[in-house]
Amino acid sequence: MTTRSDSFPRRHARTQRFTLGAPRAFTVAPDGARVVFLRSTSGTDRASSLWVLDVSGGRERVAADPRALLGGDHEKLSAEERARRERSRESGAGIVGYATDADVELASFALSGRLFTAELRAGTARELPAPGPVIDPRPSPDGRFVAYVARGALRVVGAEGEGGRALAEPESENVTYGLAEFVAAEEMGRSRGFWWSPESDRLLVARVDDTPVRRWWISDPAHPERDPQHVPYPAAGTDNADVRLFVIGLDGSRTEVVWDWARYPYLAHVHWSEAGAPLLLVQARDQRSQLYLAVDPGTGATRLVHADEDPVWLDLFPGVPCWSPSGQLVRIADEGGARVLAVGERPLTGPQLHVRAVLDVTAEDVLVSASAGEEAPEGAAEVGEVHVYRVNELGVERLSQEPGVHSAVRAGGVTVLASAALDRPGARVRVLRGDKHTATIASYAEDPGMSPRVRLTEGGARRIPCAVLLPRDHDGETPLPVLMDPYGGPHGPRVVAAHNAHLTSQWFADQGFAVVVADGRGSPGRSPAWEKAVHGDFTVSLDDQVEALQDLAKSFPLDLSRVAVRGWSFGGWLAGLAVLRRPDVFHAGIAGAPVTDWRLYDTHYTERYLGDPEASPEAYANSSLVTDDGLSAPAEPHRPLMIVHGLADDNVVVAHALRLSSALLAAGRPHEVLPLSGVTHMTPQEQVAENLLLLQVDFLKRSLGLAQPHKNA
Repeated sequence: MTTRSDSFPRRHARTQRFTLGAPRAFTVAPDGARVVFLRSTSGTDRASSLWVLDVSGGRERVAADPRALLGGDHEKLSAEERARRERSRESGAGIVGYATDADVELASFALSGRLFTAELRAGTARELPAPGPVIDPRPSPDGRFVAYVARGALRVVGAEGEGGRALAEPESENVTYGLAEFVAAEEMGRSRGFWWSPESDRLLVARVDDTPVRRWWISDPAHPERDPQHVPYPAAGTDNADVRLFVIGLDGSRTEVVWDWARYPYLAHVHWSEAGAPLLLVQARDQRSQLYLAVDPGTGATRLVHADEDPVWLDLFPGVPCWSPSGQLVRIADEGGARVLAVGERPLTGPQLHVRAVLDVTAEDVLVSASAGEEAPEGAAEVGEVHVYRVNELGVERLSQEPGVHSAVRAGGVTVLASAALDRPGARVRVLRGDKHTATIASYAEDPGMSPRVRLTEGGARRIPCAVLLPRDHDGETPLPVLMDPYGGPHGPRVVAAHNAHLTSQWFADQGFAVVVADGRGSPGRSPAWEKAVHGDFTVSLDDQVEALQDLAKSFPLDLSRVAVRGWSFGGWLAGLAVLRRPDVFHAGIAGAPVTDWRLYDTHYTERYLGDPEASPEAYANSSLVTDDGLSAPAEPHRPLMIVHGLADDNVVVAHALRLSSALLAAGRPHEVLPLSGVTHMTPQEQVAENLLLLQVDFLKRSLGLAQPHKNA
């Protein structure tokens, strides 16, 4: 008999989805001698330490232990640091991020709002004097200084703790220097706001003025004694923050970088290396045009390197743009219906690959991650796989071999290859020198104690990527009630060839369901056209869920008279849409943190897909759950819906859930609302995360007439 304390929901919550204790955030020294990474001491320890692997001997050692550095004190986070972690979905503790100098000799990090450095060869760490709370400290490339942000000011201090001073101080309470604004951190993948010059004598610094941004109040009604947070939130169609860029010297000089900010207000990416001048990627508000600009750091003038245009939208990608060692522009682009790697003006890949990110660039090749493209040869890759490739003018070579999901970091001839597969938990991290395996970085993550019974396949005429999971003790023939378990939208692939990605779905399956996960149009990894099919109409995502479900029922034991759907965030919106628009297909739904009115979601994300709400009101109405269009499903039958939302959510604010509940009440539709006090868009709290799973399965069984108790195992 499995007890509550060691049930899957409890272990899943206690281990933060079995991620604690796994190594992550790798940096390889340019001489290939060291690999730096973060890892906690066990599968239930939230506090990560900074570790170093000596590649030649394969020995791991601790470079900085947060408990020793804090002397047993509890970690205290500033509001700014909590916001940064929310944007990056960081739920751990201890050392959650670090930066190094160019030689990977010195690392810096913030801990409890204080500034620390670690000498990576010696393995010693110490605190530097700094006014706090410290955010995002970064050593200069030569290791002589550390720059950081404190109370909106960009500051610098010597690596020995000497000469601390402010380089740029905010002119008002709405101005910051050196931090990313909300939409950059949440939607553009740009989490930082300053960049050192290769010579270590000056920095590019973002100045953010959020005065134009509409203010919202985020409060926790369970604690009326606490003041609500007053946060700037750029909802669709409203003003963004004013973001400018300055070259600021250690000598006190200050030069503004000039570009056509009125036409290209989004600062999407900054790259500054020894290979060339500072490189910017700036986007138009509608994200249909963007410029690659080289900066003269002496004058602030910019020159056009390349321009992109797209009639739908332009995506942003990790690792690009950047310069190659020979000074050519490296970028990822949509050309000829494919997502390709381009160096200079020449594409180096074609429709056989769908390039996802650039991992490293050398004079010999470019290391990329990619999935199979639309014209990949038969059997070149299976559903849900992502591989690492070397690309140059001579061709393409796959570095990762086994089926699965792979990523890599490389420098100095050493590659750290992290590989997840369906047949084993977690990820295996191998260190390669050239093509030779030299070491494996240990993982202390807990074994989930279960293996998903998952079949990766494709459904419907559109060949929608799908995962189907049956109870582990099922006979394979008896029809089962169905639980659709999608994210189903941009940026969130769920159908992946990795063991741990399917653990929660398998637990739901073991409660007596056939679980179906479908990555319909809009989901990444297939082709540009597949992703952009949701332009102006998110509801095609629902069409694909229905198509996949009905096609899979021909091959799997699915009882289509009992179908439920659950999801979080975009998936929560999709679950709500399913029971409202297609009650003929879906009989119950759980909408977690759903975006119910897209006019309340942020500019960069929402306007990319649905446009300006003033110019395209019909797109917003059609994709809304709370307008007349949203509630236009037939009056009967009314399907039960559970709405779950964290009251402290500053990404998808709880107003979404409350407006949906009000609209449902006015329309006489049955529903339940589960408010989560103190919970943000993430649910890292152990008891909340555990009980949330149990409450969901109980609701599903009640709603579908399955009155047996849940299984904890």
